[in-house]
Amino acid sequence: MVSLMCTLQQHTDEVSCCAFSHSLLATSSGDKTLRVYKTPGFSELPFSPLSGHDYGVHCCCFSSCGSFLLSCSTDGSVIVRSSETGEVTAVLRHPGRSPLRVCAMAPDSSHLLAGACDGTVALWDFSSKALSRCSAASEASVVACCFSPCGQMFVTGCTNGDLRLWDVMDMNLLHAEKDAHDLGVTCCSSAAQLNVDGCCVEFRLASCGQDSQLKIWIVSQRGAACAMKLLHTLTSQSAPVLSCAFSLDGEMVVSGSVDKSVAVYDANLGTLLHTLKQHDRYVTAVALSPTMPWIATGSMDRSVNVWRIGDEAIETEAESQQTVCQGRKLPGHSRLLLADWSEEDVQTWLCEEGLKELNSIFKVNNIDGAELNKLNKETAAELGIESVGLRGRLLRKIEALKAEQNGSEAPDEFLCPITRELMKDPVIAADGYSYERESIESWIRGKNKTSPMTNLPLQTSMLTPNRSLKMAITRWKSSQ
Repeated sequence: MVSLMCTLQQHTDEVSCCAFSHSLLATSSGDKTLRVYKTPGFSELPFSPLSGHDYGVHCCCFSSCGSFLLSCSTDGSVIVRSSETGEVTAVLRHPGRSPLRVCAMAPDSSHLLAGACDGTVALWDFSSKALSRCSAASEASVVACCFSPCGQMFVTGCTNGDLRLWDVMDMNLLHAEKDAHDLGVTCCSSAAQLNVDGCCVEFRLASCGQDSQLKIWIVSQRGAACAMKLLHTLTSQSAPVLSCAFSLDGEMVVSGSVDKSVAVYDANLGTLLHTLKQHDRYVTAVALSPTMPWIATGSMDRSVNVWRIGDEAIETEAESQQTVCQGRKLPGHSRLLLADWSEEDVQTWLCEEGLKELNSIFKVNNIDGAELNKLNKETAAELGIESVGLRGRLLRKIEALKAEQNGSEAPDEFLCPITRELMKDPVIAADGYSYERESIESWIRGKNKTSPMTNLPLQTSMLTPNRSLKMAITRWKSSQ
């Protein structure tokens, strides 16, 4: 069986990636931060959250020894940090400053790989942090990559649906699997096991895509010849599959989907073992612990769920305490608009924000989300909150809550594609898309002469105010 251990809800935007080391769990988000938790217990480390990227973080991973935590972003950089202190040890930038969608470390931590929106892959020597090569891998964006277990090859997946196998040393193309996923690849992951039979080397690869399928391949190399043989096509999820990962022993493969589910499969037989349905929005990230029977799943609902595989009765004392202290599923108020909160949701929120002393006043006055939304300095005084400091703290908390909900729950078309934040001054660029003026101007000043959305050249840097969109955002904000 699989049971929910805990839910982590510290991110303020969609979770983009989860990664385990032997003793840590890292998560990244569109809110531009990474958060790091100690396992077991899943308490957040003192130096978390980690900031430094200018835009949303797309991917994070640990070095094989767990000493380094890496992340990549729309800002075109990979930031390398110490896992022990969170301090930045290096910032590696894509030569063309193209947005980076994915990054991966070689099993021996010798190389770092990153895939970019302009169709290139950049490879760095990790010890020296020197760029080894940056080459075109596709005409489309590179959104998935992983190393083979031996570290001598790597795989890339692109939005045009192709999977390609490359030689690390010279970055030569060894094999191309055309249209591996109709409408595009979204993720790929290699199993840690490498089978050697004479001069033939084999490993398993999982890939998923917009075709709602998870596929398991046998990748083989015999001399200079390489091939990919399809072993299983897994179709238990009903919408695009966004993420996939093998367990350390290669016995299981896990995937997350737009249908809000997490599927756990027997990787050898291709049979469905479990379907997990705890997230409220798309499941964008999955990861498996190398040391414990744990699965971490991240979602657009801004939460990370940590699951235990196996018998709950054998959980450790630390895990048992965690289930009580943080493992509960937090009330649904955090995912509802403020106006839809019940009186109980408001009471829970007061406790979470350190305002427990107001519970009795709010309960007597039947304050629900709609009333909380209208609360101001005058009405707070009328409630009998005599302390000026307490009233001020309450009002600041309410304003912060409104700002957070306005940004994270707004219709997608109201969010800037670059920052994923609610737009204040939307403008239309030459590619026909609308952006926050400051963000797209900064993008263009940074020598990015291509569209953030299409990767095609921008014919002009002229920006046109989108007044109708600005009015729509204003009306939406007034309704909240």
